[in-house]
Amino acid sequence: MLELRNLHKTFNPGTVNAKKALDGLNLTLHDGDFVTVIGGNGAGKSTMLNAICGTFAVDEGQILLDGKDITRLPEHKRAQYLGRVFQDPMMGTAATMQIEENLALAARRGKRRTLRPGITRAERENYREQLKILDLGLENRLTAKVGLLSGGQRQALTLLMATLRQPKLLLLDEHTAALDPKTAAKVLEATERIVTRSNLTTLMITHNMRDAITYGNRLIMMYDGHIVVDVSGEEKKHLTVEHLLGLFSQASGSTEVNDKMVLS
Repeated sequence: MLELRNLHKTFNPGTVNAKKALDGLNLTLHDGDFVTVIGGNGAGKSTMLNAICGTFAVDEGQILLDGKDITRLPEHKRAQYLGRVFQDPMMGTAATMQIEENLALAARRGKRRTLRPGITRAERENYREQLKILDLGLENRLTAKVGLLSGGQRQALTLLMATLRQPKLLLLDEHTAALDPKTAAKVLEATERIVTRSNLTTLMITHNMRDAITYGNRLIMMYDGHIVVDVSGEEKKHLTVEHLLGLFSQASGSTEVNDKMVLS
């Protein structure tokens, strides 16, 4: 479903502030893979997601999505294939609009607009059923303004909106990092339900090693712009934080691990 071939990206090249963010990055995701991504600050995690989305052009390499080369495809054209949830819960929703209006916008992304009434009865019932999977009681608050919701509720709603159109690839950029532990756990549980229900190919960046081990069928760790640890299957099921740190030290030749990565 996704193939990254020898990606390179340097910011501010030729200056004293030059930063090599991606250094020969290679990654292949198969249809239905749920991959968690960890790494310290500056490892290249968010740069990888931004490269996939087309936020900036890579210096070298290829990006293929479902067999199609999208390396030079503009960001707005890639958006029809991708779903993305950012770290900030306020970024993915329109605060002054109702819950059902936000969902309607997401459901009609890329479709032709008409002058028919905004939301039909059938659509409203569908939104109510979709909201039940979040287990937050939002199905009974369809007409509530999104700005009245908590950060966790807004992030869960953003997650649902990002997946309504069944994207080819779902990108989660530390989408629980700004939430308190209890709320983050609920959003992660909803994430797993949605991804599993729709068999979505997913890349989830997290700063939390325990979450990276718990969720998904595969785990990768990035360091200096490339992947140094790639674990899946039975090996991932039996991973511990201590074992993962050992794999990182062995693969990278470094014991430097960001403190945020080991928070439970």
